This record gives sequence, structure tokens and C-alpha cells, in this order.
Amino acid sequence: MIEPADEKRPACQLYLISPLEVGRAFPDRLVRALDAAPVAAFQFRVKGIDEHAAAALAEPLQRICADREVAFIVNDSISLAKRLGADGVHLGQSDGEVADARERLGRDAQIGVTCHANRHLAMEAGEAGADYVAFGAFFPTTTKVTEHVADLEILTWWQAVFELPCVAIGGITPDNCGPLVHAGADFLAVSGAVWNGDEAAAVQAFYKAMKPLRG
Repeated sequence: MIEPADEKRPACQLYLISPLEVGRAFPDRLVRALDAAPVAAFQFRVKGIDEHAAAALAEPLQRICADREVAFIVNDSISLAKRLGADGVHLGQSDGEVADARERLGRDAQIGVTCHANRHLAMEAGEAGADYVAFGAFFPTTTKVTEHVADLEILTWWQAVFELPCVAIGGITPDNCGPLVHAGADFLAVSGAVWNGDEAAAVQAFYKAMKPLRG
């Protein structure tokens, strides 16, 4: 689960985001990824299908995560998160309000908010009761169109001022993740760097790259 920072900043952790194609052999790939090295959370992200179809795709993946105590977070949709009884929801700036998500999902739900490279949006999300904020993109990415570019300073600033965890996202690989960890990212949200190749090897590579920087 995504937990707030304590006085001694905890180790940076991996937050996997699904590819858009999560049918067919993907459940087996998720098992391989989650069994390769520690993963804190998995975000279910699909586009262009109705909620019933999304729920059918999500259910086996949710069970895989539950069996491994990995937080199962739904992207964008408060209603789908509620339908599934998911561990939480990740909201973009146009996907709904934190207060509405909290009311519908309960006090224990993990609610994250995309804040791009905007400090004001992050502070607003924290004041609204979000459990974490996400900054990015830090590097070029092919997973989605990059409209906002973040720099390392925003992570350092956030870590120095706020206890709420922050997530770094956008083009992150085992080779470039070190500066993000040093700057203060509590979680690294990754997708293409894992699913575009051997997922188990990629998760292990992230873990090895992050491990010397932890604590």
C-alpha cells in the first residue's frame, strides 16, 4: 500500500502502470512482474471501453495484486474503483474531485492526483485530502502525449515541505531513475520500461538500480 512518509524517509518504491492491452496473456505477465521484485502498487489503466468490459479485465488482475499485497489502483474512474472495491483511484485534473472520491470510496481508499509540474495543483490536492501527488513527465515517453515537463527541483521542494508521498512519472527507466530517487521521489511510476520488454527482468533492473539509493 502507499503509505505516508515517516521522519526517516522510506525507500523509494516501484508503482507499475498497466499497458492499454491487459487481456490475453497479460495476467501471466503481471504475475511475472510482481514476483520478480517488490512492487508497491499497480495502476489499472485502460481506454475506450465501457465499465462492464473494464471490470471484466480488471478482476483477475485485482486478484493477482491482492494475493501479493500490492495496492490495486484504478486510473481515472471513481465509479469503476467503487464497483471493483479497488484499493484506490488515480485522478487526472479532469477526472473528478478528491472529496467526491473520498465520499464514494471511503476513508481507507488511496487517492492520487496528477499534478504535472505544477506546485499549486499539488498543494491543492494535498489540502483536498489526496494520499499522494504525481509529478511529471520527467523524461520523454511514448506511453501518452507529453504536455508537461517536470524537473527534479519539484521533487526536492515537495519532499522538504510536505509529508504527503510524491510519485515521479514519465519515461522513467532503470538507467535514468537515480536522480529522481535522490531528488525525493517516494515512488517511481513506470509502464513502457517494463511492459515493452521482459517484464521480470525490467522490474529486477529497477529494484537493483534503486536499491543502492534507498533509505
